[in-house]
Amino acid sequence: MQGMQFEVQPHLASASLLHATIRQRTINMKTQRKVTTVIVGAGNRGQNYARYGEDFPDLLQIVAVAEPRQNRRELMQKKFSVPQERCYKDWEDLVKEPKLADCAIVATQDQDHLKPSVALAKLGYHILLEKPMAVTEEDCRAIYEACQEAGVMLAVCHVLRYHPPARKLKELIDSGLIGEVVNINHTEPVGYWHFAHSFVRGNWHKSKDSTFSLLAKCCHDVDLIAYWMGNKKCVKLSSFGSLHHFRKEKKPAGGGTRCLQCPIEEKCPYSAKKIYLDPAPTKPRWPMSPVCDIEDGPGGYLANLTKAIETGPYGKCVYEVDNDVCDNQVVNFEFSDGATATLTMIAFTEHLCSRKAIVYGTHGQLTWDESKGHFVEHYDFLSQTTSIHKSDDPIPINWGHGGADYFLMKSFVNAVAAGDKECILSGPKVSLETHLLTFAAEESRLSGAVVRPSEDPRWSVN
Repeated sequence: MQGMQFEVQPHLASASLLHATIRQRTINMKTQRKVTTVIVGAGNRGQNYARYGEDFPDLLQIVAVAEPRQNRRELMQKKFSVPQERCYKDWEDLVKEPKLADCAIVATQDQDHLKPSVALAKLGYHILLEKPMAVTEEDCRAIYEACQEAGVMLAVCHVLRYHPPARKLKELIDSGLIGEVVNINHTEPVGYWHFAHSFVRGNWHKSKDSTFSLLAKCCHDVDLIAYWMGNKKCVKLSSFGSLHHFRKEKKPAGGGTRCLQCPIEEKCPYSAKKIYLDPAPTKPRWPMSPVCDIEDGPGGYLANLTKAIETGPYGKCVYEVDNDVCDNQVVNFEFSDGATATLTMIAFTEHLCSRKAIVYGTHGQLTWDESKGHFVEHYDFLSQTTSIHKSDDPIPINWGHGGADYFLMKSFVNAVAAGDKECILSGPKVSLETHLLTFAAEESRLSGAVVRPSEDPRWSVN
């Protein structure tokens, strides 16, 4: 279906030439010492970060994996030649061993981040932690404090800080090109079928079982706004949002309870058949892989996927699920110098996570619209001219978040190899601060009050 191949950048040069260029830039780092890592959680995100070891085996080696699902565990074992005795069903078995590697990649479910992160930090592992850090303020602080006490590096997967166009935007702001920043207007268009997949039918559909959608989906974006604003103190914050559409009372007349038996399926844009089966996949890939990742069996992968749609949660009508997270939310920020920002998270969009930001300054404005490409547009008030600014870094093909996952891994591996935490843009203090802003935004939405983060110790970091 439209948008399914969102990672591929068709305007780029040949894949082989691009990969060669990226590889050369990757190995030209401060040190080429090979870093070893353990993978805790081998789902889509864990596999995506582990891919760095597949593309650059001379820089990163996966030496152990902890994953409860046998097929995922065996996939990692085979791909990275992990010894059988280093394949664990549970992270608790892993941490019973002496330290096995330089670092750990923690990519478990959001609500399960705390215990493995703390245990691994105490053993001396540097930590790459999938966002969000955790699903409560207390757990986020506990991870931060554990890493501080152990003296290990912590990189939170706020991957967009590493994305070349986002970094180019930051560079242009800091250069004074548009004068003083007065306002940032930032939108995260989740994508209509992506929201149905992840936040209606999927793992993040219910706040008590995972977390609220702003934290799960947009802690990236709160962090980006803070990054572009130079991490200035937020003095006031308000938020509004709701579950507007995916409710039983919005269900079309005549609809069924499961998509494959629904008499009006053809008229529904959120149909599981359209999202998962019509692309006719022959092997697991996102978004099909969370639905069914087992390739073996009679009839091949499509038959296994169809059975999962017939019986599992991803085949339910989007109006019959017990979901409760917001499908639209806005957050308003005021900073210490009077500058303001607005974040909009919206489910109902054509483009999938193709973020758009407009930075309004006293001398001009900057626009980044990822749906149009990896560049920043500058309009200058004095000359009334427009110019285009591109990053010098080539964007790798088929890496998550438009290549940002690759740049995160490159920075983290380099930081561990060189023992230099300055390579990490999403370190513990700034990541905790922006997570706390996200929790504050949800507090405002639920209470209807304006929150003052700079005055409340609950939202501050010592």
